[in-house]
Amino acid sequence: MDQSKRYANLDLEEKDLIAKGRHVLVAYIMKPKAGHGYLETAAHFAAESSTGTNVEVSTTDDFTRGVDALVYEIDEARELTKIAYPVELFDRNIIDGRAMLASFLTLTIGNNQGMGDVEYAKMHDFYVPPAYLRLFDGPSTTIADLWRVLDRPVVDGGFIVGTIIKPKLGLRPQPFADACYDFWLGGDFIKNDEPQGNQVFSPLKETVRRVADAMKRAQDKTGEAKLFSWNITADDYREMIARGEYILETFGPDADHIAFLVDGYVAGPQAITTARRHFPKQYLHFHRAGHGAVTSPSAKRGYTGFILAKMARLQGASGIHVGTMGYGKMEGDKGDTVIAHMITEDSVTGPYFHQEWLGMNPTTPIISGGMNALRMPGFFKNLGHSNLIMTAGGGAFGHFDGPAAGAISLRQAEQCWKEGADPVAFAKEHREFARAFESFSKDADDLYPGWRKALGV
Repeated sequence: MDQSKRYANLDLEEKDLIAKGRHVLVAYIMKPKAGHGYLETAAHFAAESSTGTNVEVSTTDDFTRGVDALVYEIDEARELTKIAYPVELFDRNIIDGRAMLASFLTLTIGNNQGMGDVEYAKMHDFYVPPAYLRLFDGPSTTIADLWRVLDRPVVDGGFIVGTIIKPKLGLRPQPFADACYDFWLGGDFIKNDEPQGNQVFSPLKETVRRVADAMKRAQDKTGEAKLFSWNITADDYREMIARGEYILETFGPDADHIAFLVDGYVAGPQAITTARRHFPKQYLHFHRAGHGAVTSPSAKRGYTGFILAKMARLQGASGIHVGTMGYGKMEGDKGDTVIAHMITEDSVTGPYFHQEWLGMNPTTPIISGGMNALRMPGFFKNLGHSNLIMTAGGGAFGHFDGPAAGAISLRQAEQCWKEGADPVAFAKEHREFARAFESFSKDADDLYPGWRKALGV
């Protein structure tokens, strides 16, 4: 059934829709299956995303038609479809009237992903009007709270040097805590890798106790505050809360040194909101494990990494992994800076829409995946700032002189970039950074040809 007369209105102007503030706008890259017209398929897609069915039903009335999702722009050559969703369509909490991301996803990326006339459709951008934006939680804590713990300026406090304890699975509690201590002698921040939790060989409670002791010893040794991001992900929200409360009780006076990591893609919006609302004083670390199934450029359905990051800010994530923008081992390229800008700035232009965040707290870019000190100067130059968290596993523990030296080399990489220095020349005066050239020699050969002769290696 051709539903384009009801679910499409190409006379609508985007600027007018934005000015009226009654619609969430979504841009998709969409292709119909062979034999199906573009506008007809786009209208069917909008119908399935809102009030429509495959047949006319007797229960439809004038009010129902007033909240139809409408296709308002198509560009068949670019496979671009834009749809306007009335804000009234989205579910609201009965306890406080707030918006929920689960409803946004159910409409915009729900049943329409399995439609028989659609070859593929992937969300690439969305716009949230002010009236709907204010109904989302947004972050309650930010990187400024971590800078405060680290006794840094709360504006432009800079690079938080972090790592992931490797191997990601297989360490018992004491070796795990020992690795934490060794890194903290030079670094700031440690996170659980996404599968680390309450394995039988490393019971969570014992691991928490031993890491708390390691943190105290490292702080005593260095005279500096240290941070840890604990994975509290679970299917049951009560399990998440139990883990979080035990961790905070164990760390006691150092509770503000603790972030909570949640695998936000696999555990979903409910897990993020549980952590955001039950532990509003803790930094909420959104790990995106599994996201590549839909966000990878090779995936033609779902949504992009940009969308995931933007949704994370709405939900209240304090920080989210954003890839390495082509500088590490993860998919991505230099243009992915738009992801970091969208979650940190207040007024940002995305791939298709300009978004005003109206003072909503920022979400920190968290960088990990094959990074080391040699890759960082170029990364900072491309991004334009260093106000982020780096979690380099191999970049710390793969350093020839150990994880503390690896952490120091990462910190020196930021200094090198800030000074605008030539990295090879800078290495001559900074031992840990220089040793990173030897530790990661393949990267050194690719990035800095001639380094061996210059450094006498």
